[in-house]
Amino acid sequence: MSDRLLADWRQHALTLETEVNKVVVGQHNPVRLITIAIFARGHVLLEGDVGVGKTTLLRAFTRGIGGGYQRIEGTIDLMPNDLVYHTYLGEDGKPHVSAGPLLMSGEDLSVFFFNEINRARPQVHSLLLRVMAERTLSAFNKEHTFPHMIVFADRNQVEKEETFEIPSAARDRFMMEIPI
Repeated sequence: MSDRLLADWRQHALTLETEVNKVVVGQHNPVRLITIAIFARGHVLLEGDVGVGKTTLLRAFTRGIGGGYQRIEGTIDLMPNDLVYHTYLGEDGKPHVSAGPLLMSGEDLSVFFFNEINRARPQVHSLLLRVMAERTLSAFNKEHTFPHMIVFADRNQVEKEETFEIPSAARDRFMMEIPI
C-alpha cells in the first residue's frame, strides 16, 4: 500500500473524528476508538449508563460514514425473528410481513445498534453473532448481505433484573469494548 493511500485514509479518519466531536462533546477517546473500529470493520461493545449519549454518538458516526442506521431494544421477550421481520394485520384484515431492522436498510446498512443486548435471550445473541461473523443472513429464500455493517451493542450490569451474561465466545466477536 502506498504512502499516499495511507495518508488519504488517515485524513478520512481524522475528518470523521472531527465531525463527530462537533456533535458529541467530551468523548474524544471513545470517538477515536470507534473510528479505529470502523476503519478496521470491527464490531464494538459499548459500556455506559443510560443517557450518556451512545445513540447520539452512533447517529453522528452514521452521518459521517453514510449508509443506513438501525436500532433495536433488547428485551426479555425479543425473539430472533424480530431482528429479521415483523408480522402485523393490515387494514384489509390480512396478515402482512415487513422487513425487520436487519433487513430494512439492505446492503446499505452501516450501523446496527443493539441497545441493552444482555436483556435479550441467548437465541437472539446467536442469530446476531452469526450475522456479525458472516455479514450475511438467509431469509425469505434469499441470501441477504451486509458488506458494510458494523454492529454496536451496549449492555447493562448483570446485577440488574432480567439481564443475561454475554458468553465469552460472544464477547470475542466484538473487536473492542469501549466505556462511554
